Amino acid sequence: MNIAELALKNLAVGEHVSNIFEGQEITNVQMDRAARKFGHALRKLGVSKGDRVIMQMPNCPEVLQAFQAIWKIGAIAVPINYLVGQEEINYIYRDSGVHTVITSPEYLDKVKIAQSKSATVKNIIIVSDKEQEETYNFQKLVDGSSDDLGIAETADDDVATMIYTSGTTGTPKGVMLTHAGLAYSARMQQESTNLPLDLVSLAVLPLCHSFGVAMMNGSFLRLHGKVIIMRQFNLEQLFANIDKYKVQSVPIVPTMLVYMLMFPDYAKYNISSVKYWVCGSAPLSLDTWKQFKDKFGMKIAEGWGLTEAGANNATNVAQAIIKPGSIGRPMKGMEMRVFDNDDKEVTQGQEGELVLRGPMVMKGYWNMPEATAETIRNGWLHTGDIGYVDSDGYFYITDRKKDIIIKGGENISPRVIEEILYTHPAVAEASVIGIKDKVYGEDIKAFVTLKPGFSAAPEDMVEHCKAKLTKFFIPKEVVILAAMPKTLVGKILKKELRKM
Repeated sequence: MNIAELALKNLAVGEHVSNIFEGQEITNVQMDRAARKFGHALRKLGVSKGDRVIMQMPNCPEVLQAFQAIWKIGAIAVPINYLVGQEEINYIYRDSGVHTVITSPEYLDKVKIAQSKSATVKNIIIVSDKEQEETYNFQKLVDGSSDDLGIAETADDDVATMIYTSGTTGTPKGVMLTHAGLAYSARMQQESTNLPLDLVSLAVLPLCHSFGVAMMNGSFLRLHGKVIIMRQFNLEQLFANIDKYKVQSVPIVPTMLVYMLMFPDYAKYNISSVKYWVCGSAPLSLDTWKQFKDKFGMKIAEGWGLTEAGANNATNVAQAIIKPGSIGRPMKGMEMRVFDNDDKEVTQGQEGELVLRGPMVMKGYWNMPEATAETIRNGWLHTGDIGYVDSDGYFYITDRKKDIIIKGGENISPRVIEEILYTHPAVAEASVIGIKDKVYGEDIKAFVTLKPGFSAAPEDMVEHCKAKLTKFFIPKEVVILAAMPKTLVGKILKKELRKM
């Protein structure tokens, strides 16, 4: 099958407004017509089945149109974080063997530098009202192309999308997701959450990411649904869009929730229409969860997913109860277990590594057979996340395997200390890492950012921890930062903190 066929289900119910962007209403028929025209243009530019096409731009309808166009002609969509550093961009261009790049004017300089480091880039397409030298204009290509485009035949196991991991622990890896895997993931997501067919969703998270793939394909099964696209995260616009369009679902990350809690003008807007606050991508502190419920009267439903498994693997949505601190139960069609270091399942309640199995698991890492074999063993995807499952089948993540601090031979979870730091009234965000120590081998270092209008010294953080933790768990050092280094979806980059 071809994942582009999923959009046909949405078209079969008739024309309706499916996307709204900066006040402009766009129907499902208009989106599909633009995708077919752009697919035709890509073919004329020499893009063939299996060629890699990079998308490197902020949120806009053209991102979704480009995904569909690329898939319709059997090429491979490669969405990448437009905010990553130049060296990482250069690496992705070389590693993927990209044929064509779709981007925005503000990132053109980065793209051209990466093009000069790669021998494969043939075309650069710009989404802009103005034309740029040595590039093609997206809208001009669409306007000048025929919409007579069928869907290319692809095998179930053919790669549809290659998403590069954020590189939080090392070199980015190209995660290969297949047509059948993405279609299966979309269906299981809808069956597991049972979201309304006319759901109004807000897309504030980056579409050039696994979120965009999962959101788009899932929305095709909500036949009369509507997606409000935000170019980027802006608090005033977030509240205003929810109020204006009576948004029902807001996929979000912990950093955004923290900022929402600090927004002074929230009372100007009515956000009671939201039934699903779905949070993922990074650990959500219990203190933030409680503050959000107290302030807005709404419960956050945490979820969890890996890019390597289609990004939707566990959820609290549509469960009997929402358990704070839990990522919920596995999506339908997804097997989840907890294994020890010998790849044996542990007993209920015991900590170990979370592993996954199911049709949505990746085909492998691009050009990395050894890394693939290390990650997928005996059919199980090893996630690198440490956690446990309770008696009700709800899973919990306690830390990343690579982030565990070994102090004096004892394993210490950074998240335990981070949770305590979040309870300090001045703390907006917290992250804990291990540092080399002559006595213990490793010791504890904490980084925090402060809420606007608050002041605190590192010594205050240490005293706060002393009141709530045993001496062995108290940070040796605390650093107060103006901002945390993060990925595009708000995950704190501990590798950058380690460099500090």
